[in-house]
Amino acid sequence: MATKQPPPLMKKHSQTDLVSRLKTRKILGVGGEDDDGEVHRSKISQVLGNEIKFAVREPLGLRVWQLVSAVMFSGVAIMALAFPDQLYDAVFDEEPVSSKTPVRLYGGALLSISLIMWNALYTAEKVIIRWTLLTEACYFAVQFLVTTVSLVESSRIATGAVLLLVSRALFILISVYYYYQVGRRPKKV
Repeated sequence: MATKQPPPLMKKHSQTDLVSRLKTRKILGVGGEDDDGEVHRSKISQVLGNEIKFAVREPLGLRVWQLVSAVMFSGVAIMALAFPDQLYDAVFDEEPVSSKTPVRLYGGALLSISLIMWNALYTAEKVIIRWTLLTEACYFAVQFLVTTVSLVESSRIATGAVLLLVSRALFILISVYYYYQVGRRPKKV
């Protein structure tokens, strides 16, 4: 029996044939635009997604605000832990508090929040940045309410407490502004 030789291999010229390459890319589903108007170069980029979608479009001054917040939280926390009487006197202009424990507990809580603020300064994840800004805004709002109630109950208005209220209202506005700016969807170009 004679074995039949296969026909000689014909070399395809699909690398140089533009129509053939376009047909191949269309079959593979690459090179075309998706619903967001993005052009995928490979099937892998379609499956994994485009990391540019997840990049945060940082508003001007966000990182500066995060640094100021982290420094401010750390400074007040250290002051509350080390010098509770002086911190209480600076805010309320009253006689020293009988127990330093509540002020030191406040300092410990602030130190914990400051650690979160320091870590958020080095992240690029939108969700983490937004949560820290929301945490900050909630903290300032609670502090604003507690200080206001304390001033109304004591019926004495201390300049330190009024300055604290004004600064806290400003900090709430700044934190909420950045919270919404980070959460905005980027405009299509």
